[in-house]
Amino acid sequence: MSAEARFIPLNIAVLTVSDSRTLESDSSGAYLAGALAEAGHHLAERRIEPDDRYRIRAVVSAWIADAAIDGILITGGTGFTGRDSTPEAIRPLLDKEMPGFGELFRALSVDDIGTSALQSRAFAGLANAVFIFCLPGSTGACRLAWEQILAAQLDARTRPCNLVTLKPRLREPG
Repeated sequence: MSAEARFIPLNIAVLTVSDSRTLESDSSGAYLAGALAEAGHHLAERRIEPDDRYRIRAVVSAWIADAAIDGILITGGTGFTGRDSTPEAIRPLLDKEMPGFGELFRALSVDDIGTSALQSRAFAGLANAVFIFCLPGSTGACRLAWEQILAAQLDARTRPCNLVTLKPRLREPG
């Protein structure tokens, strides 16, 4: 990290997708909210929604439209069961996908869960200049994503490059 660069706090919303979790039992959402605050970012909002693609899409659409929100972390709904619908809910909202995030997340996951990493549909992208990261629902997966990818990429001091320093250029005409 460069000594010349300064930390730029972001406003980040956290959404847990689950049919069974409450705020009290949501360890993954709690971890993400705590980790981003500990890093110096601001928790813009934290919600739990059931595995329903239209409710998920409605919440995230509102956050994407909110000029005060810089990023969204979504945990849950990225598996293969019939109720797992986070990718189907979020992908239509994206202006651009970030394939490297899912690829890197799965590569790092192999050390923790072996070949089961291939079952992850974790992904990321950009919508209306808002970064969106969709993570599995396990706290371990959220910790891996935060500690090994997101903490650095959401820190303007990370070199050679990071997502934060791209923010001013995200609305440039194509």
